[in-house]
Amino acid sequence: MAFPYYYLAYYFGHNIYLVIEVPMIFLRLLILVMVFMLFTSCVEKHFNKDVTFVGGKKVTADTLNYGREVYMENCMACHGDKGDGKGVASKGLVPPPRDLSLGVYKFGHVISGELPSDKDFSRIIKEGLNGTAMLPWDLTKEQVYAVTQYLKTFAMDTWTDKEASIGETVVVMKDPWGEDRRAEGIARGKEVYHIEAECQSCHRAYATPAELNIMNHKINGEDYDSSDPELYQVKLQGTEYDYNAIPPDFTWHDLRSVNNIQDLFLRISAGVGGTTMAAWIEVLEPADVWAVTHYVDSLINLKDTKKRSELMTKLETK
Repeated sequence: MAFPYYYLAYYFGHNIYLVIEVPMIFLRLLILVMVFMLFTSCVEKHFNKDVTFVGGKKVTADTLNYGREVYMENCMACHGDKGDGKGVASKGLVPPPRDLSLGVYKFGHVISGELPSDKDFSRIIKEGLNGTAMLPWDLTKEQVYAVTQYLKTFAMDTWTDKEASIGETVVVMKDPWGEDRRAEGIARGKEVYHIEAECQSCHRAYATPAELNIMNHKINGEDYDSSDPELYQVKLQGTEYDYNAIPPDFTWHDLRSVNNIQDLFLRISAGVGGTTMAAWIEVLEPADVWAVTHYVDSLINLKDTKKRSELMTKLETK
């Protein structure tokens, strides 16, 4: 079979030419090779070596590069190309997108301040955060894994610290109150919330001065000082994220990482990383953490109901 030929001519000056007879099939192969080389040279390989993260987790460069692709396509608009939360879509978002370069994370199932597990990253990516622009993302298991590893590279010093470790997972302990004793648990939770944990120092009070007096006499044997003008207001709190945060009014605001009562127990137990929300499982007995959980859950259930209006009226006319 005869192949058509193509002639390549080179001019060397002084009327000297070199003409090369090249079969067309070879020329076509040469063009394909050149196009392939051009294409592959344009694909940025941001990582060229494997990385070992906290916990001895070895992640390949290919995984990190794939994670970067997923991030740039789905996350960069809000979190920015540097992971600093300053993407083009971040303007005006309340709360602002997380600054991932800080290496501080709010909603892990670990004690606040400790490093979260991959499962924590995966859960938040897949479920999102209520009341924010962080929506649930419909990504494959492989995409979630890869982008999770890439997110760590924004805080490389934190995630390659050989002295660091992943926090121990906070587990949901058995509820000693249950449905049969829920009313009793709510009553105990109201006492712990207002008197022992003093949650109203950041959030707000949901008991009248008279009720506060009764509870304080029961626990501390003295009157409760209700003179704080902000007793029935949420108080702006500083954070490690370069902005102040408003603690939720449980009868009104969405709770970011809470979708059921077990989530609520975990969040009260673990606290919120980078904020003034402490890990109460380190302070209170598990039964009291569950009591506060039931009490806060009862407040959450008041949202958009007549009972909430009645409670607010009662507190305003205290």
